[in-house]
Amino acid sequence: MNNNYIKANPWSIIEEGWDASRVKSSESLMSLGNGQMGQRANFEEHYSGATFQGSYVAGVYYPDKTRVGWWKNGYPEYFAKVLNAPNWIGINVHINDERLDLATCKNIENFRRELNMKEGWLSRSFTATLQNDVTVKVETKRFLSLDIDEVGAIEYNITPLNSDANIKYAPFLDNGITNEDSNWDDKFWDVVSVDFKEDQAYIVSRTMKTDFYVCTYMKNELAIDGKTVEKEPMVDAYKDMISFAYVNDVAKNETYTITKYGGYNSDRNHDRNKLVDVAKATLDKVSAIGFNGLLEQQKQAWANIWNMSDITIDGDVAAQQGIRFNIFQLNQTYLGKDARLNIGPKGFTGEKYGGSTYWDTEAYCIPFYMATKDQNVAKSLLEYRYNHLEKAIKNAKKLGFSNGAALYPMVTMNGEECHNEWEITFEEIHRNGAIAFAIFNYYRYTGDYSYVPEKGLEVLIGIARFWKQRANFSTAKNKYVILGVTGPNEYENNINNNWYTNYIAKWCIDYALENIDKVKSEYVSDYNRIMEKVKLSKDELSQWKAVADNMYFPFDEKHKVYLQQDGFLDKELITVADLPKSERPINQKWSWDKILRSPYIKQADTLQGFYFFEDHFSTEELERHFDFYEPFTVHESSLSPCVHSIQAAKLGRMDQAYEFYLRTSRLDLDDYNHEVEEGLHITSMAGTWMSIVEGFGGMRVVNNTLSFEPKIPKQWEAFSFKVNFRNQILKVNACQGHTHFELEGDKDLEILVNGKSVVLSANTLVTV
Repeated sequence: MNNNYIKANPWSIIEEGWDASRVKSSESLMSLGNGQMGQRANFEEHYSGATFQGSYVAGVYYPDKTRVGWWKNGYPEYFAKVLNAPNWIGINVHINDERLDLATCKNIENFRRELNMKEGWLSRSFTATLQNDVTVKVETKRFLSLDIDEVGAIEYNITPLNSDANIKYAPFLDNGITNEDSNWDDKFWDVVSVDFKEDQAYIVSRTMKTDFYVCTYMKNELAIDGKTVEKEPMVDAYKDMISFAYVNDVAKNETYTITKYGGYNSDRNHDRNKLVDVAKATLDKVSAIGFNGLLEQQKQAWANIWNMSDITIDGDVAAQQGIRFNIFQLNQTYLGKDARLNIGPKGFTGEKYGGSTYWDTEAYCIPFYMATKDQNVAKSLLEYRYNHLEKAIKNAKKLGFSNGAALYPMVTMNGEECHNEWEITFEEIHRNGAIAFAIFNYYRYTGDYSYVPEKGLEVLIGIARFWKQRANFSTAKNKYVILGVTGPNEYENNINNNWYTNYIAKWCIDYALENIDKVKSEYVSDYNRIMEKVKLSKDELSQWKAVADNMYFPFDEKHKVYLQQDGFLDKELITVADLPKSERPINQKWSWDKILRSPYIKQADTLQGFYFFEDHFSTEELERHFDFYEPFTVHESSLSPCVHSIQAAKLGRMDQAYEFYLRTSRLDLDDYNHEVEEGLHITSMAGTWMSIVEGFGGMRVVNNTLSFEPKIPKQWEAFSFKVNFRNQILKVNACQGHTHFELEGDKDLEILVNGKSVVLSANTLVTV
């Protein structure tokens, strides 16, 4: 694996020089998306080398039947595959009857690929000599439109350099695609129709089992040296593929251009009987705007996004590139336009994880979207879970829970659990806590309580009922315990009394009780409606309270720390520093048996609780727990470095905070875990944003007031970010020695800076 080949650049991801071993990694790193669809950075022309073809349509999935050696009651019936969609970007190229293929060219020079994050496009250029000794220069540019989000555009240019050449462009649509991995090698797509008209083509296909209808389409335009070439294509139409061919003689140093518009629409958004009509109208519309017109729209759309969400870092290009890459990919994955969608851990960059929704959304992503969009985007993520409440109750019922207890799925597409590993599906129940915490976090940040009486309280009640039933009374401990769980640290399975799980269970019950009282006194009609629905009695509430008030938390007097779980100190406590580098990452080098017996922690677990509930503990307690657990943490989860960066900054350990920041921001760019070719770690990218805003910026909400404790790494001259706090835009610019605050809007805002009150007036710069 070639790490660190990406050039340092504040606004672009740039690869220079041809190296076939980097193709799959670059396909991930330079992926494109627009919230409705996405694609890996595959070549348009045929490539016979190692590649991972991937195009994806938001919300379209396939229920791949669960495959296990020994079926256990309660197993999910299926694994929701993120489906590799039909390919619309393909353009086969023949030069003097020889296929252009970078894997077989005699020579490749000046290879350069750039993902321009400021403007939202991908380009590629190279000079290649084919086996027939023709040398050509190739330049391509493509993007997925943010404004017209069912379409993308490609401009592909070939210039013969050493002779005249006969060049054939064969743009195609291909429905005969498969996923990289599937449980049973099922066929996922069935072709409904293949059709074409003039320079447009359409394939309508449907997913097996889930019955989504998708139309994949294209339209092509040709030019030589900028002059339009009108040419009827030769057409090859098959059962699952349609290809056009345009052949022209091109003089030496002339440039032959094909512009291809393509994309998808689906019956998630349109009448399935009118998909071709919608496609035709879309193609006609974008063709009238033209490639350059669409590109200008794209630049403006991204300028609007960056205006609010950009973070600037002065004096450290690697750090600057890292944060912008993370912010760019988050916005490519989810823009908040469609409340039915969520933020998958691979986004539109790969298929490794099924489903589109994990606890990552609530634990890591909501803060980013609350602060960089408006609160409605975050609220729609909360509503997504309310809309799945009935299925969460059904999920719990399958595992033996009753009376409206809700267990939200570990992984889902539609509210049903679809994760195949029992130690995760049955035991990683702390995910319920993140969903309740997100409701609390949303209200704390936005001040908007309306979600709770309208919808959120029902979610909190279902979750509290689950925790009450999942805990059991231990006569030996005279406390309530929670047995047989997997905490955030997935390198321990089936353990008892994971501190984080027990703590968040108690908190969820207390928070539900608090909100029941608030809604009862302040929103009487909502309270009556909800109580009529959930049939909650005083006796049940007192049973909840007994569990919360008597929850067991394992604690060690010698180290004065809460134990990650009952048996943690029984392990052989060898720190990561004493683990040979040759044995890392342990998840690729060790047996699972050896990992489970080791003290090594995949990601923040006890410290995850200290991150969520920082104000429940003193700084001294945080320091003690950080010093105890971090030395055993291997950070082999993408969700780990950001939490540790925030906490190291809180403790004033800036070198450590900076090191963790670089690790989270450049996790994929530098391929820390040697797996980037499978796709990017999208949800952890929101954690990167938090590590600057909450870590170095020290942003918190304290007693309803926005608070900052800015700290700056010595490697940086300054950093800045914007947040939307309760519909007021605040810009924070931290320098060595002082911080500037600037408020956009029309009313004053009181903030805390290092614990002292500062009143900001609109459109006035204040320096602290």
